Parts: sequence; structure tokens; C-alpha cells
Amino acid sequence: MRNRQIRNRGRRRPRKVFDIDITSLLDILVILLVFLLKSYNSSGIILNVPKGITLPGSQSLKENTMGVVIQVSPDMIWVDDQEVLDRKNETKQDYDMYDERRIVPLFNKLVELKNTIKEVERSSPEAKKFSGIANLIVDKETKYSYLKKLLFTVAAAGYKEYKFVVLGQEDLQ
Repeated sequence: MRNRQIRNRGRRRPRKVFDIDITSLLDILVILLVFLLKSYNSSGIILNVPKGITLPGSQSLKENTMGVVIQVSPDMIWVDDQEVLDRKNETKQDYDMYDERRIVPLFNKLVELKNTIKEVERSSPEAKKFSGIANLIVDKETKYSYLKKLLFTVAAAGYKEYKFVVLGQEDLQ
């Protein structure tokens, strides 16, 4: 018996071919591919929505473009995640923050940001140019009169194009 084992050591039995059913694996891969394509955001823009802001809904299919991000909640205003105006503790003396048609702290911050971008643009030929685009993340409960003042402030600061960030149709469901 031991002799036979030693003698047959060099010979191997022919291996059987395994039949693998990969149908279920392909189904899973197709589902993953569809999911990843559906959730892929080609614009590359990531916007943070502050806690106090409820976005309005929309059926628009346009993507946002790069620009300054202005976030407006009922109590505060941020520009590129930096607090510009706190309206929580506003008193009668604080109305000097508002011009006839502009929100002065917001206007000052936007002009400062625009000038900084233009300085960088002049100093480096490869720097991104000033686009003049403002992405507005505004709470849906904001009063129209305040929204009008906000839009005038943005336009007066040199941002000639503004886009409202809203929830897409698939986010509403």
C-alpha cells in the first residue's frame, strides 16, 4: 500500500471542471452599478446646510456651479461657513446694520471676498477667475422683503448671478 502511494505520487488525477453559476453575482453587480450611478454627483460641489435652514423643494434639474456660498437662516447669515450677521439678539440700535436697501455686514464681507479673489487672480495666472456667482441657501420661511434686501445686497457687492439651492425632487420623497 505504501509502495503504491509512493509510485502514484507523480501522477495526478484529472481535475473536474467546476460549473459556477454567476447569474446572482451579476445581478448584484448591476444593482450596485445602478445605485452608484444614481447617487453620483458630477458637479463636485459640496454644500453644508446649517441646522436652522429648511430648504424649499424644486423640480429643477440644473446642477449648482462653483461660487460664493451664502447661507441665510431666520437668525443668522454665513458667507462660506463664516458667520457674518447674528440676528438673534438684534435691538433697535442694531438697525444701522441695514442701509436703505442693503445688509451692510453682508455687503462688506462679499466685497472683501471679491477683492481677495481678484488679488489672487492678478498675482497668479493659474488661479480661478472671479465668477460673480453666489449660491444662496435660504430658509423657506424667509420673508420676501428680507429676501429682496438680500438679493440687492448680493448684486450691489458685484455678484451678478445668483442661484438658489433647493432640495431636488428625489430628496423630497
